Amino acid sequence: MSTEPALMSLAAVAKAIAAKQVSSREVTRSCLQRIAQWQAKLNAFMTVEAESALKAADAADAALARSENRGVLHGVPLAHKDMYYDAGHVVTCGSLIRRDFVATSTSTALQRLKDAGTVRLGSLQMVEFAYGPTGHNYHHGAVHNPWKSGHITGGSSSGSGSAVAARLTFAALGSDTGGSIRLPAHFCGVTGLKVTYGRISRAGAMPLSQSLDTVGPLARTAEDCALLLGLMAGADPEDPTASTLPVPDYLAATTASLKGLRIGVPTAFYVDDLDADVAKALDDTVAVLKREGADIVKVELRDQRQLTAACQLVIAVEAAAFHKRWLIERPQDYGPQVLMRLQNGLAIPAVLYLEAMRWRGPALAAHVAATSSVDAVLAPVAPVAAPTIADSDVGNSSNAEAVIQRLTRFTRPINYLGLPSLSIPSGFNAIGLPIGMQLIGRSFDEATLLTIGAAFQRATDFHERVPPAA
Repeated sequence: MSTEPALMSLAAVAKAIAAKQVSSREVTRSCLQRIAQWQAKLNAFMTVEAESALKAADAADAALARSENRGVLHGVPLAHKDMYYDAGHVVTCGSLIRRDFVATSTSTALQRLKDAGTVRLGSLQMVEFAYGPTGHNYHHGAVHNPWKSGHITGGSSSGSGSAVAARLTFAALGSDTGGSIRLPAHFCGVTGLKVTYGRISRAGAMPLSQSLDTVGPLARTAEDCALLLGLMAGADPEDPTASTLPVPDYLAATTASLKGLRIGVPTAFYVDDLDADVAKALDDTVAVLKREGADIVKVELRDQRQLTAACQLVIAVEAAAFHKRWLIERPQDYGPQVLMRLQNGLAIPAVLYLEAMRWRGPALAAHVAATSSVDAVLAPVAPVAAPTIADSDVGNSSNAEAVIQRLTRFTRPINYLGLPSLSIPSGFNAIGLPIGMQLIGRSFDEATLLTIGAAFQRATDFHERVPPAA
């Protein structure tokens, strides 16, 4: 290959392996070489399994030589957030409590990717028990942003965002409960898809908040996200909340035109208190989408602050319920920030939680009514680019909690409503940190978001830019 294999997109490298233009071993070795260069700087991986990855790559090459193609991702090496159970492997969930937990089953989402032929590179760092939006981890250290060391990646899928951005893996599973896919995608300059609640099975994925958790990919492009979504989506007897709706042809959606699509830009909240660079990126994104044929209109949404507050309350209660036994038996084994959040959840009255749950239906109905004239809504993922690790460290910065609240304002309402949202790289700020925009869609209409994201990426190159060498 004329280019370093690790720099290719997921879709491109899968096709190249299938066509025998490059071997799985060459591709895997390319990723491992970049991991060796970057890992000390980024702390993106929890484990690197070089020997077994190369062995699996050789097996994939041998199978292909026998004309045995295992699937559309045959021989493609991937690593995922360390919360997806993989039988026989330690799955730490970024914690001390589960540092020796060996999974006895494999999560449905991960198994479907394995069935498509993927090779395991190792596992990726994450915020402890996925409960934090910055990327800090008391036990394993913070993950660093590949664009600028000392800045956050966003969380809780911190290793996924960092590793995909640095081209250490072609894609990675993350999870999104309050923004944990979209925030790392925004801060690290990659594409991230938060799916409709129930679109992808959560069986075998560590729970955080049972009524909010979603499984989804971080990757280089909208096309890559479409490829992964098509493989993972669909009903699952192991997860009764997984939707039985048919799975569309998401890849076909990425080739469609924007002509005739209406995209709404909110008149308030999502456009308030933006850093100048983020405001400019929003304006520039609107201009590109207009040029590509979309109609841009203003939309007035109901008060999103209430949705953000309700989402925080639901997460707090459901996370505390899941962790109750460990909070009683092993409180000393939690990092202080996660312990504080979980203990706060125990103190919330049941009446408040039930009110927040009852209000979700009417809130979704109000949102659907407000957006009935558009196919998607465009908004920033966050009002700022990545702050420093120090400024967002709750233990060492007096202003950290205010910084964190500002970071998550624009993502939590979407989780509360259960809607899909695609984060796409949309520019850089004055010091070279990425900026992302999110496209918010109708329930189970990921296809339209992928159409818009792919069209935007055909017209721009933000998603193709690679962080400077480690």
